[in-house]
Amino acid sequence: MTNTQIQSAVLDAVRQAGQLFHRLILLVGPSGSGKTRLLRDVGHSTGWPVINLNLELSKGMLELSNRKRAMKAGRLMAEIVERDGADVTLLDNLELLFEPSLMLDPLRLLQGIARDRTVVAAWNGRLTDGHLDYAEPGHPEHRRYMAKDLLIVELGNQ
Repeated sequence: MTNTQIQSAVLDAVRQAGQLFHRLILLVGPSGSGKTRLLRDVGHSTGWPVINLNLELSKGMLELSNRKRAMKAGRLMAEIVERDGADVTLLDNLELLFEPSLMLDPLRLLQGIARDRTVVAAWNGRLTDGHLDYAEPGHPEHRRYMAKDLLIVELGNQ
C-alpha cells in the first residue's frame, strides 16, 4: 500500500472508531515500517497533535522514585493526552509503557484514554494468528493480546 492509501485507511478507522466504546486505533508494524512518518503526515494534514509519549512521559517521571513511577505512569499518560484537548490524538513512541519495572498493561492504558477521545497509537509489533504481539517472545518487554475487538491498521516494511 502507498502512504496515501494507508493515510486513507487511518482516516477511515478514525471514522469507525467513533462508534466504539474504546476509540483506539493501533498502527501495527515492525520497527522501520513507517509508523512515525505516517503519524506525522496524518497530523500535518488534519491538524491533530502528534505526541512522542516516551519523551513526555519520561519528563513527567524524571523526579519520581522507581516506586512512584510505577504508581503514577498511567495517570501521567492520561494527563499528557488530555493537555491539548483534541478529539483525536496521535501517539508515537510507546516503548516506555512496556518497561517491565513499571508493571503496566499498555493496551489497557491506551484503551482507558481512548474512551474520551480517539487515539491513534503506533504499536511496534505484529499481528499473527489473531494475536497482537509487542516485541519478540522471550524479550522482557514481550506482550501478547487477543486482537479481537481491536481496530488495527497494519503496516509492513515500506
